[in-house]
Amino acid sequence: MQEQEPGSPSPRPFWQRLNTFFAFPLQLQPLGYALLLAASSLLIHLMFFLPQALSLLLVELGIVLAASRYGFKVMALGARGIVRAADFPRLLDEAWIHLPWKLFALLVLQGLAGGFIGALNPALGYIAIFLLSFTLPATTMVLVQSGSFWQALNPGLVWQTLRAIGWPYVLLCFFLFLLNSGAQLAMVMLLPVFKGWVALPLFNFVMIYFGWVMASLLGYVMYQNHAALGIDLLPGAGADERVLDTRTPAQIAQQQTDMLVAQMVTEGDMAGALALAYEEQRTEPNDLAAQRRYHRVLLLAPDKTATLLDHGRRLIGMLAARDLASEALKVYNACREKDSGFVLDDPATTLALARTEWRHGDGKAALALLTGFDKRFRGHAAVPQAYELAARVLVQGLNRHDMARPILRTLEKRYPDSEQTQEVRWLMREVPQG
Repeated sequence: MQEQEPGSPSPRPFWQRLNTFFAFPLQLQPLGYALLLAASSLLIHLMFFLPQALSLLLVELGIVLAASRYGFKVMALGARGIVRAADFPRLLDEAWIHLPWKLFALLVLQGLAGGFIGALNPALGYIAIFLLSFTLPATTMVLVQSGSFWQALNPGLVWQTLRAIGWPYVLLCFFLFLLNSGAQLAMVMLLPVFKGWVALPLFNFVMIYFGWVMASLLGYVMYQNHAALGIDLLPGAGADERVLDTRTPAQIAQQQTDMLVAQMVTEGDMAGALALAYEEQRTEPNDLAAQRRYHRVLLLAPDKTATLLDHGRRLIGMLAARDLASEALKVYNACREKDSGFVLDDPATTLALARTEWRHGDGKAALALLTGFDKRFRGHAAVPQAYELAARVLVQGLNRHDMARPILRTLEKRYPDSEQTQEVRWLMREVPQG
């Protein structure tokens, strides 16, 4: 894992780098691969023993599959800051191999859903198709980041991706529309000029070129928003953007300390690394970088579990207070791995982490955080909110209305006029009481 290096400027907005996306498929490696795939369409002339339509289908399917897999590789590595094809690993990651099939299944499922809605109500059908088309880039990003078909179907994760990108997402969709239209326009202009045996390879090359331009664009947008999306960068990330060292003296000092601590750990001097990391965070209690460094060293120390848990509570509170709930959740889970009985002593932070788990689509983990909340924080103002979140997870996430019903009764008894009681009552509106 690597964070953006202190000496690296923030990634430029994607609309300021459009030329690099068009240039990506023209790099030596992707250009050679694209030409090879395009030339592969001539294999249909060697498959004379098959019907022409079948041979065309098989060859084109193979080309689309190979081009799509490379496109997902471009996206996945671009999201982690690798933008030059020369820096790509030779082999595909195991998680990328099946992404084209998963995207195809998503498109089929969304098409069926849009068609079904359109059959019931044509106007709603058009709206559904528009929404599905509008969210498709975000859905693809979730698929690339998670590798999971089911997570890509999760509207909460798609919405979270949209929020992370913000208003530029609309501009991204506009550029993708122009690229798609550009591919079609290029075919209309070129095919009448190039006829005969060269037409099919040309068609495939144009489709591959524009497909990889879009993949490069989507990958860079994910890299541009990697912090908000929770994407870990690879070594060498954003190397083409580093021109000047813009680090402040404080940032330089932090990086030097990080390097010294890492060197001590590598050399086996864990005591020295702990002492240095401890002193840095003690003298700078509000310095998040120092607190993160101390936490990382404590995780490596074999006999510092109690210290790790105590510091972890403080670090989680600091992260949550700075709206870094996803990172706070990672620290919490790391502490839980060291001690399964680890719990937080702050109700607001506990509730914030539970909400983060719910937004990430993990209802069971959210419920685990909320277990015993009302007893540990008896009388706290956040208790009704915890009840409401638990009921929402049970009803909307796990379809366990039976387990949510006692929560509603408790809310109606203890907090009859609260907003949370009304919300849970609305959630349970269609469930028969028993």
